[in-house]
Amino acid sequence: MSTTFRPYQPNQLFLLPPSPKDWLPEDHLAYFISETVDRLDVSVFYRCYEGDGRRNCPFDPRMMVKVLLYGYATGVRSSRKIAKKLHEDVAFRVLAAGNFPAHRTIAEFRQRHLKEFEELFVQVVQLAQEIGLLKLGTLALDGSKVKANASKRKAMSYGRMKKEERRVREEIGKLLEQAAAVDAEEDRLYGEEARGDELPEELRRRARPSGQDRGGPATIETAAGGSGPGSGAVRRRQAEKSAWGTAVQTEVWGAGGQGTGEFYRSRQSDHEER
Repeated sequence: MSTTFRPYQPNQLFLLPPSPKDWLPEDHLAYFISETVDRLDVSVFYRCYEGDGRRNCPFDPRMMVKVLLYGYATGVRSSRKIAKKLHEDVAFRVLAAGNFPAHRTIAEFRQRHLKEFEELFVQVVQLAQEIGLLKLGTLALDGSKVKANASKRKAMSYGRMKKEERRVREEIGKLLEQAAAVDAEEDRLYGEEARGDELPEELRRRARPSGQDRGGPATIETAAGGSGPGSGAVRRRQAEKSAWGTAVQTEVWGAGGQGTGEFYRSRQSDHEER
């Protein structure tokens, strides 16, 4: 009896638009970060864009904040790696919702809003502690509930709460310093604009002429260094075709009153005889 495999059709198109909510489990960290940021006041990130109609449609700061928070919470410090994951990682794509900011845009957004972003990061970590999360991605939390008063019956005293807040701020400050250092080092290695993972020039299909992508005789000749059986004949045929095309183009424009059809027939006959 033959084995029945599960359906696998890589080229199958979706009959209806897929929902990003179906791409991740309901309890995924990306959803927690997204919902938390949506409930926090992020108006400070928008103030610098107000009244400046010259800007060329900047990315939504709320989206940028979510992407950075998720990246740093999951151990991705490099702006280049975050930009790459926006294309390859499902969680990043869910948070970005079809946006793909470049690594320079991500790094500049963090630098521009460093203080505001650090403050928001602290709030997200505190909310994670408050609901009893032991981890926020790769960030280890103590799981203690943070309360807003100093009652002895509460899980954390006021003094301990302030001490914990200082610890969180220090850890986040170090994390952001590491992110800036990683970006600076990668800028030094690859240049400010380069991603660092570009394919070599000879492998970039989009940069090749269209006639070479199909692996025609010219491409094979170049790759083989002109060697191999029949290579001389191939080169001669190509030279004849090139000379014929050049002669046709020259004489068509200079043919004067000669009919185009008659000219082509005469030239073709001469070429076949040769």
